[in-house]
This record gives sequence, C-alpha cells and structure tokens, in this order.
Amino acid sequence: MTVAAVRVSRARGGLFWVVGLAGFVTTLDNTVVTVAVPTMRRELGVRLAAMEWVATGYVITFAGLMLAGGRLADLWGRRRALVAGMAVFSGASLVAGLAGTVQVLVAARVVQGAGAALVLPATLAVLAGVGERRRSAGIAVWMAAGAAALALGPVVGGYLSEHLHWGWVFLINVPLGAVVIGLAFVAVPGAARARGRWWAGLDLPGLACSGVFLAAGTFVLIHGVEYGWARPAVVACAVVSLAAGVAFVVVERRAARPMVDLALFRARSFSGGVVAQVLWGLGVNGVFFYTAIFLQDVLGFSPSASGVAFVPLALLVVACAPVVPWVERWAGAGRTVAAGLVLVAAGMVVAAFLRPGDGWAELLPAVCAIGVGSALTMPLGSAVLGAVPEERAGVAGGVFSVSREVSGLFGIAGVGGVVHASGTFAAGYPAGLLAAAVLVLGGALVSVVSLP
Repeated sequence: MTVAAVRVSRARGGLFWVVGLAGFVTTLDNTVVTVAVPTMRRELGVRLAAMEWVATGYVITFAGLMLAGGRLADLWGRRRALVAGMAVFSGASLVAGLAGTVQVLVAARVVQGAGAALVLPATLAVLAGVGERRRSAGIAVWMAAGAAALALGPVVGGYLSEHLHWGWVFLINVPLGAVVIGLAFVAVPGAARARGRWWAGLDLPGLACSGVFLAAGTFVLIHGVEYGWARPAVVACAVVSLAAGVAFVVVERRAARPMVDLALFRARSFSGGVVAQVLWGLGVNGVFFYTAIFLQDVLGFSPSASGVAFVPLALLVVACAPVVPWVERWAGAGRTVAAGLVLVAAGMVVAAFLRPGDGWAELLPAVCAIGVGSALTMPLGSAVLGAVPEERAGVAGGVFSVSREVSGLFGIAGVGGVVHASGTFAAGYPAGLLAAAVLVLGGALVSVVSLP
C-alpha cells in the first residue's frame, strides 16, 4: 500500500471517529443528567422546578437553534462549524461541571445546547461530500453512537453521580470534545474562506422565526405533559410557536436566500426520509420514556435493572451497524428501512403483552427486535443527505436532526396522552405501545414508497 493510500485510509477512519464521537457526546447530554438530578438538587439546595431547567434548557436551545446551525455549516464550512460548536459545547460543559449555583448551571446548559446545535448538523454535513458507500457507513456510525448514548446515558450519569462529584456528568465532555476538535483538523476537509462577512448570506428573519418556533414548541411539549396543556404559560407558548411557524413558512417562500429552501421537500427521498424519521421517533422515544416507568412500577424491576434493560438494545444497534450498509446495497434503502420499522413495531407489540410477574425472558425478545429494527433504519440519514445538493447538506442535516429531536418530544407527549386517557398506567401502557406501533408501521409504508 502506498503512503498516499495509507493517509487516505487514516483520514477515512478519522472521519468516522469524528462523526461517532460528536454524535455520542451531544446525544449523551440529553439523558446523562436525568439520573444525576436528585444528587444535584440535594447538593445545590434548590427546588425540583429549578432542576427541571437543567434538563430542558439544553433540549430547548439544542432543538431551537439546529436549523440555524445547519445553515451556518453551509456558510462557514463544515469543519469551522464543527470545531466552533464543539469548542462552545466543551467550554460550557466545563462551566457546568464547576458550577456552584443552579443559575450558573442552567445558563451553562443553555450554552451547551447552542454549541450542540452547531455540531450535529455539521457532523452530518461532512458526510455529504463522500461517496455513497462511505456516506452510508458514516451514517451507520452516527446512528449507532446516538443509540449507545441514549441507552448508556442513565447508566453513566448514575455511576458518576454516585461514586464521584455530580459535576463529572458534564466534565467528561471536555476531554471528549478536545479529541473531536483534534480529529476534525486532521480528518475533515477544510473549506475556502468565505468572501465578505459570514452573516451576509444568513437569513436572519428565517433564523429568528425558526428559533422561536422550535424553542417555544419544545417548551410546550416538555411542560404540557408535566403541568397540563391548559396552563397559561403552556398555552401562550403554543400560540407563539404556531405564529412563528406560519411566519417562518411565509418568510422562507419570499426570501432571496432562504435558510431552508422549501423546494428541498419536493425531492421524494428527502421528504419521505424526514417523515419516516419522524414516525420512528414518535413511536420509539415515547416507548423509551414510559417503559422505564412500566418496568419499575408494574414489573417490579429495580431502578438500576430498568436502566440496564436498555443496554442490550444499544449493543444490538452498535453490533448491527457494520452490516446495515451491506444489507442496504443488497435490498435497497426503502426495503431495508421498512423491514427495520416492521421489526420495531413487532417488538412494541410483544412488549404490549407483558404482564406483572414477567421478567427478563419475556422482555428480551421485545428489546432485541427494537434494537435490530432500529439499526436497519440507518439508511434514512444517507437517503436524506443524498437527495440534496452538497452545498445544502448542512441545512438537510439540520432538518433531519430537528425531526429526530422534536419527534421524540412529540412521542413522549402523544404516547403519554394515550396512557393517561386509559385510566390506569397498567392498562394505558399497552394501549400506548400499540398506538406507537401503528405510527412506526406508517413509517415503514412511507419508506417503501419514497426511498430508493
């Protein structure tokens, strides 16, 4: 092998490490905090309501600024956006880990979300300029890392808060962020310096409308489930979000340089991939949230055992990731994703028939089906990125990432509505799972029709 070939091979491996680590560390912060909240609350001496903003402050800015992050990746260049976002994220993580008051902690979490909103779309966009096979492999790495982070977050958060200071929940991001930045300079191609000021091509009205729409909508979905949909603050934010959403569509249709070119949705693979991702997220994320409660309150699992129950799912996603690109080349993206979504729905149906007294033997088939099925949905990201011009890959990555985040919140709210409407949790949980399975099967149908 020539020296040039070795360098190319190393760069490719480094690119996958960048994609995997960046996806892992930004997704980990969605879940790593939840188990550590009681310890933080006790040591900081604050009410639970204040601690809720430690978790939701990150999610709101993360979702609210992701479209803007995708557009900046297109304007700045993917490496600049990735490095800048990871530097902001890591710096805010350092502040959060050393925070002595809840006010500083919440502010740091908000800045963390802003940094992550710049990192994630740029992470996907760097895969747009590579060949189809490498893009599929890179997306597989990214989704496997995200699945591992979602499942391992509570485990990592519980261990660190129990055996070390709770600040390590955030400080762990600092060395990981430094590794991502170093690898990005080596493995991610740079871009020519943009002429003029960087904000000249930024659609500021569209940025403002999308940020308000997503941030206010995320607030509604998070706090509507917890406090009730009729609460004045929730209703006011719902009205603001709806108005901002309408204004965003109007602004983007008239803008000379729209942040999100609505013509992108005319591409069948792009719109179909986003819709299928939303339907998967609606079902799976709602199931994740309420299954943890079901395992403890109905099946009698301990808190630690209920956390470990999701680990096989993450391991299966990671184990299947290298195989999925081969399956995609053999069966096509549409059939591969559809088969995965059918498996996910089947796992949900199996879980819906769990009853008090059941244990690991009855639970594992459902968990394994959902894990393998979720792995087979990896071609969704590749199909979405492959359907748009390379210069719009940052925005496409932002739209795809937003659909994943917001569908998760909608899933918790929607499945929660079915659960609460059934009277008791033991009766409502199976009904919620069956409703989620129907949504996921809808995603399978969309995939067959729209994906190549």
